[in-house]
Amino acid sequence: MSQITEITSPSDFSAHTDSLPPTTLLAISFYTPWATPCKQMADILSALASQYPLRDPPTVSFVSINAEDQPDISESYNVTAVPFLVLQRSGNVLESVSGCDAAKVRGAIENSIRKSGHGAGRSTILEALSTTPRAEAGEADTVNGSVSGTGANGSGATKDLSGYAPSASDPPTAPAMSSTADSTEALNARLAVLVKAAPVMLFMKGTPSSPQCGFSRQLVGLLRQKGVRYGFFNILADEEVRQGLKVWADWPTFPQLWVGGELVGGLDIVKEELENNPEFFEEYAVEPGIGGMAAPEAQGRPEVAST
Repeated sequence: MSQITEITSPSDFSAHTDSLPPTTLLAISFYTPWATPCKQMADILSALASQYPLRDPPTVSFVSINAEDQPDISESYNVTAVPFLVLQRSGNVLESVSGCDAAKVRGAIENSIRKSGHGAGRSTILEALSTTPRAEAGEADTVNGSVSGTGANGSGATKDLSGYAPSASDPPTAPAMSSTADSTEALNARLAVLVKAAPVMLFMKGTPSSPQCGFSRQLVGLLRQKGVRYGFFNILADEEVRQGLKVWADWPTFPQLWVGGELVGGLDIVKEELENNPEFFEEYAVEPGIGGMAAPEAQGRPEVAST
């Protein structure tokens, strides 16, 4: 079966892409190790990869890339949030999927293979999926990526997921990172996850390497000056998050800085906090002048006060 190859450098990525024949679909998964949805995306891709036998030439090649460790590759694909899946063939991007909706990921890969004209493409995925047992309606509940049986006897026995592949009828395994929420409740649940994606989260216009407004640029510079490791979200890439966060947080402007899942505020508020308490960012700092996108092992974990 196919495996997921971890890319650890730009040269590694170039060597891998150069080795693929023009008919092979390349599935590139961008992730960060601290984001829970990325772990769920990894499970989805592992399940899908297991359905493809090794062929020569391969039908599809799966690779994963740490978006923070490989910023040059990430920026070349305009990665502004993770998980983010890019499908390309012969150097041309065919489709991208933001978030870890199992049905969307599976559908995008299947559609890209179908369009390839690769003789074995469509039959390969259909044959693989046809051998996957499906639970009857009402028989199973999905919880954190596992399936627990709840049949007539109510035994609650855990099913084996080793051969499972997501289908179009599956619910999303995590809040999607694209504008797909169809209700206020779903959007609010998604925002609650996003603001806690890293101990320090910056919702900004643009990216740290390419801020799109002066306030965002100044706040990025301030965090870098204080040596703060942080996660970020480009609100220009997702209008739903941009508008929803204004209402949910009751804060109408950007950038917004969140610490420990709590809103601090914009640039002026952050400056005031530092004036009142110069050690405000101390537990999140690595070394002054080298702050940047979050590396979880270098971050402090804020305590959550009970209410």
